[in-house]
Amino acid sequence: MEAREMPQKAVLSGNAAIARGAWEAGVRFAAAYPGTPSTEILEYCGTYAEIDAQWAVNEKTALETALGACYGGARSLCAQKHVGLNVAADPFFTAAYTGVNGGFVIVTADDPGMHSSQNEQDNRFYARMAKTPLFEPSSSQEAKDMTAAAFLLSEQYDAPVMLRTTTRISHSEGIVTLGPRQEAPARELERNMAKYCVLPANARKLHVKVEERMKALEEWGCSCPWNRVEKGDPALGIITSGISYAHAREVFPHATFLKLGFTNPFPARLVRDFARTVKTLVVIEENDPFLEEKVRALGIACLGKDRIPVCGELNPDILAASLPEFTKTTPPATVTMPAVEIPVRPPVLCPGCPHRGVFFLLRKLDLHVTGDIGCYSLGALAPHNAMHSIICMGASITNALGIGKAMGDKVHGKLVAVLGESTFMHSGITGLIDTVYNQGRHLTIVLDNSITAMTGHQQNPASGYTLKGKPAPVLDLVRICEAAGVKRVRVVDPFDLKALETELKECLAAPEPTVIITKRPCFLLKGYKPEKHVVSIDRARCVKCGQCWKVGCPAIERDPTDGKTVINATLCVHCGVCASVCRPGAITQDKGGKR
Repeated sequence: MEAREMPQKAVLSGNAAIARGAWEAGVRFAAAYPGTPSTEILEYCGTYAEIDAQWAVNEKTALETALGACYGGARSLCAQKHVGLNVAADPFFTAAYTGVNGGFVIVTADDPGMHSSQNEQDNRFYARMAKTPLFEPSSSQEAKDMTAAAFLLSEQYDAPVMLRTTTRISHSEGIVTLGPRQEAPARELERNMAKYCVLPANARKLHVKVEERMKALEEWGCSCPWNRVEKGDPALGIITSGISYAHAREVFPHATFLKLGFTNPFPARLVRDFARTVKTLVVIEENDPFLEEKVRALGIACLGKDRIPVCGELNPDILAASLPEFTKTTPPATVTMPAVEIPVRPPVLCPGCPHRGVFFLLRKLDLHVTGDIGCYSLGALAPHNAMHSIICMGASITNALGIGKAMGDKVHGKLVAVLGESTFMHSGITGLIDTVYNQGRHLTIVLDNSITAMTGHQQNPASGYTLKGKPAPVLDLVRICEAAGVKRVRVVDPFDLKALETELKECLAAPEPTVIITKRPCFLLKGYKPEKHVVSIDRARCVKCGQCWKVGCPAIERDPTDGKTVINATLCVHCGVCASVCRPGAITQDKGGKR
């Protein structure tokens, strides 16, 4: 008997599985802007030589570039977190009209529970609004398989396809069966104005095709392998999708399931047939009642968001508490634990973070700060408390412009917009142009730490490297600001607090928009080896004034015995910011000696 070759398996996160599925499907191009929980998709795509993977400056340019690659005949993928699709919504909606040439898949990674996001929006409604087919994987294996299937469906129905994941799917790992790469058939660039030029006369005709396509896809969804009935006790029928399926399976293993992996267009006939076979119907899904609304619209009675929370991430305990009459497992015996008060450990800027001194001064000068999305958002937390609004990527500059327009001289000299260099390139440049054009007067601070730090050190146009690690031209932020019309642009080392405070005061007093670029690499940046001038403390001179504590450095501690400052040598990176603010001179930095 010949030895049978077993299929190769690997333990993959959902994000790694999506990248693998793209590679197996013959994808040649992928683009994204990093955003948790989607970031790793592009990082994994970049590990495959056959995929030209690139970081874009924002999600709109990523989607438009990937769409162009698909027009050029390449199977292409674009990935972003849920709020990223807001930025890319304009081309996304129109792509549904033009259709594709090579297969095109758009990944949206939603964040129920807001682990790292400013809202809990449910992007399944984007698929419904744009009238695009939608897949929802429930495991890493499905994430890989559905990605590959989505490219085939995209080409078969001439449509972009959305793949929707959530944080739990993106970051959980599972065993995945791997397959070989299947090269896609060659497709030539087509000059077809009626298809690709969405002038009103063409768009009207394309809309008709979209509606016809959705009807055909609905019928396909009623019999496709991704939507299946799993028979159990007909007394309880559950319709579910995504990670909610895994939770529901754990809590209600006895139930009959309609497991939906292809959820838009809604498979109405399949749902009607399923509902007839069960006594009580429950729709289980995270966040909004996307499926439940469609079920109720069919005139089918069901339980759903009247029992299951809309807010937050679901888990088995929440489901069991929401639907206790349907659980058949005996709850474990309650174990009484002694009451222990666990100290709260809020997130803080890392030791040596170049942003720390900036926020110390912003609070010291009592300025009103409009903030942005990035690791510097931690400037809003204690002890800095130096950020007073955080809306979305790039909003800091335009928020400040609006406040200045509303309040005029009342806030002149007190208004600052703060954002990182990656966010500035993402959507801050247009806000700066707006500020100059509309004669705003606030100060903008661009925190340039040479990397997109918050999402795990992704390269960007100011870092000097591409996603693939190839050297790239470094964007000149000073010239960008000057080209936007800013006359006063200053570059300052954020560790030099004296020089930074001087520039802050001078720029704030100016009668026109100004920009300060604080330039120093992230201390955790690979290959960055700053000079370390040794920081030490003479505790005899410490008067417990608390200035160093306001810096918010994890290496600055308070001795519980006498209340004086202690420097934790295992955390200190000798940046010297604490020495700069120590009034009695107890903390010093030896500029002559290096460590």
